This record gives sequence, C-alpha cells and structure tokens, in this order.
Amino acid sequence: MDSLPIDMSHPAVRDYLKLVRLQVLTPLSLLINIATVMVCTLALNPSIRTIAKMYPTSISPRPSVISVYVAAMYLGQIGYCILLVIARKPETKRTLTKGVGLSLVLANWVMALWAVAWIFEWFLAATIFQGLLLILLLYTNITLLTYHAPTTSRPLDMALIHAPLRFFFVLQFALMFPLTLFVQLGLTYTPVFDGAPDYQSHPWPGFGVVLGTNLVSLVVIALRRDVVWCAASTWICVSMWTLPYKPQVVYITVLVFTTLHPLALIASYIHAYFRSRRSVEANGAVALPGNEHPGLNTNRPSTDSQLRGPREVDPEAVWGN
Repeated sequence: MDSLPIDMSHPAVRDYLKLVRLQVLTPLSLLINIATVMVCTLALNPSIRTIAKMYPTSISPRPSVISVYVAAMYLGQIGYCILLVIARKPETKRTLTKGVGLSLVLANWVMALWAVAWIFEWFLAATIFQGLLLILLLYTNITLLTYHAPTTSRPLDMALIHAPLRFFFVLQFALMFPLTLFVQLGLTYTPVFDGAPDYQSHPWPGFGVVLGTNLVSLVVIALRRDVVWCAASTWICVSMWTLPYKPQVVYITVLVFTTLHPLALIASYIHAYFRSRRSVEANGAVALPGNEHPGLNTNRPSTDSQLRGPREVDPEAVWGN
C-alpha cells in the first residue's frame, strides 16, 4: 500500500486530526501542570508558598484564597478536556481547534515551568515565563472573543471553553505576572514571621498595579457584561485584602474594587434591560403574520376582483357588437 485511502489535504480531515491531537496533548499538559504545581506546593521545601512568604510584596494574596481560585481553574480545564471528547457540534469543534488550539497546551507547560523556576528562586526566568503565559492567554482570549464569540445557544462552550480561559488569563493579568515582576525588581519588604513587617515599603507601585488592572477589569465588565471576569477580578481583590499588612492605599483600593466590580455588572445589565425596552417601545408592537382572524381585518380584500383592483371596462365585452 503506497498511501492511505484518505485525502490528508482535505480540510475536514485536517480539522479532525487537529481535534485528535488536542484530545491527547491537552489532558497531558494539564496533568503535567497540576502535578508540577502540587509537588512544588506540597512535597518540596522550600515550596511555592514558602517562597511567597520569603518575598512578601504589597500585592501578595492570601495563599488559601488563591488556592481555591486555582482549583476552580483546574476544574474548568478538566471540563474543557471532557468537552474535547464529547463535542459534536461543528461550531464547538471549530472553537476548540481554531479558537484555542495549542495555546492552552503551551500555557499549561509554561505554568509548570514557572512553578519550577519559582521554587528555585530563578526570578528572572519566572518573570519571563509569566510574560509568555500572559501573551499566550491574551492571544487566545482575543481570538475567542473575536472569531468564536460566546453565545447562549451553546452554553457548554461558554462554561467549559470561555470561562476557564478567562479565569486563567485574569489570574496572570491581575496577579501572577505583576507579583513575579515585583519580586524580580526587588519591590518587596523584609519578611517577619512573628509580628508585623514593614509593609509600608514600595506602596505606590502596588497601588499603580492594583488600580490599573482593576480599572481595565471594570471597563471590560461594564461594556461586555462579563460575569466570569467579574467573578475572577473580585476573587483576586478578596485574596489581596484578606492577607493582612498591606499599604493603606493598596488595601483601600482592593476593598473599593471588590464592591465596584459586582455593582458595575449589575448596573450594566440594568442599563441593557431598559435600553432594550426603549427600543421595543420606539419600534412599536410587531404583528406576527398569520395570527389575525380574517374577520378582524375589514380592509383586507376578500375577492379576486378586489385583489386586482379597479380596471378599465371593455364596452364591447359588456354590450356586444
């Protein structure tokens, strides 16, 4: 047999092979990501949490709150892997293969490499990994929103594709990349394991990062009515102010945005509701064809002559020759 009886250049065959490739590589990359982070958190010393305590910053979160966030993100990715196998709709398959593709696979590998670099205190490498991770997830989310926008007609796509990718991106954008960069730049304060540290060191860089990232999040939430982004940003804000010993400007800022994000989402939905009501009232009631009773419309023609309308009378046809 010289060749397979399949046209490998056919677009449908190529899309099928892409999907099969993702069905293998995505769960594998997720498993490596979870295993690496778990080992670096629970089995090794120093662990990820220990390094975070050794280099506290003005935006450091409470580890337990972020752990729950990461666990929710991993659960979403597990659902994504299941959807890779059970997907039947062509639109869903296109979103998986062309909207996400190998970006999530690479992101999981980079996340695992970051965990290794972090516990070995290779902070420059860790910052580079976080930058790559941020770029990968930003590209993936822009592609999804631009070419494969979420729709209520495919709720599984929204829950298992868009939501996990959005959760992953917001974590890197609002917390992990700035935190790693702060440690690399030395914007930390001396840790004190018993008592209060000098947490007033470097307050303004932390304030700038918290204010900037949350303003971007607020705009996205208000304009797109993005529930996932709202939940993720609020969660990260909570993780920051629940850890004590923060500069006052950072503490107040995250407290304010913890309230503003849900309020912006609610206000956006209310505005959209009233705008749709005004649009309906301006356009008037829409009559559906076929619903009216024949006797209710007295202006409608009922005979063929009325349908034809007035016409010229031929006198010869009436009176004869």
